[in-house]
Amino acid sequence: MDVLTQYAWIVWLVLILAFATIEVFTLEMTFLMMAVGSVAGLLSGLFGVPWWAQFLIAAVVSVALILTLRPPLLRLLRRGGDPARSNVDALIGADGSVVRTVTPSGGQVRLQNGEVWTARLSPITEQPDVSVGDRVLVTGVDGATAVVVPIERSTPNA
Repeated sequence: MDVLTQYAWIVWLVLILAFATIEVFTLEMTFLMMAVGSVAGLLSGLFGVPWWAQFLIAAVVSVALILTLRPPLLRLLRRGGDPARSNVDALIGADGSVVRTVTPSGGQVRLQNGEVWTARLSPITEQPDVSVGDRVLVTGVDGATAVVVPIERSTPNA
């Protein structure tokens, strides 16, 4: 048992390096908190604390950091994120014109970005179909199908 206590610092160093390496790839701050807890375990071992108490200290410090320090760090990390929508999210709200008559079961539209998408009418629409050339608005994407609603045409005042 004396050997375990004597060489516990090596285990703590290996854990610190492993947790720090995993954190570099995940960026979720969980493994960083566990690495700091392992540092607390290492420091307690240097002061002659038994190995089981070192483990307890490391666990308590890790849990305390995960519960207190991790949430604000994650908010700080994500605050600078790119607000621009991309991929499918960028299609929602886009308008387009009907290329092939769109019904609740299918059709095709050319979106404002020039792409031609398979489309179907949204269930909230009361129209049975939308004719070729009419304008539509994308309200959602279901797989590779754009869910659209017709854009009301405004009539000029006479």
